[in-house]
Amino acid sequence: MPSLDWSECSAVESVPGKRSGDWVFRGTRTPVSVVFENLQDMSVEELVTEFGVTREQVAAVLQFVAHSTEAEVARS
Repeated sequence: MPSLDWSECSAVESVPGKRSGDWVFRGTRTPVSVVFENLQDMSVEELVTEFGVTREQVAAVLQFVAHSTEAEVARS
């Protein structure tokens, strides 16, 4: 699967000089990757508490990935 175009997800941003330009949750320094690295072991509520993101941001990222994956499967 090709890389996701995170610029299409409103819950995240990439700012030069902030975490080396990595995609982070908008208004934070928390990398998007933290969701995927911890979702198996943590609930959404635990992610929100531990990493200072909102439930809405986590939901938006998960929905974005789900829709991107569905679109890729449909193109195959």
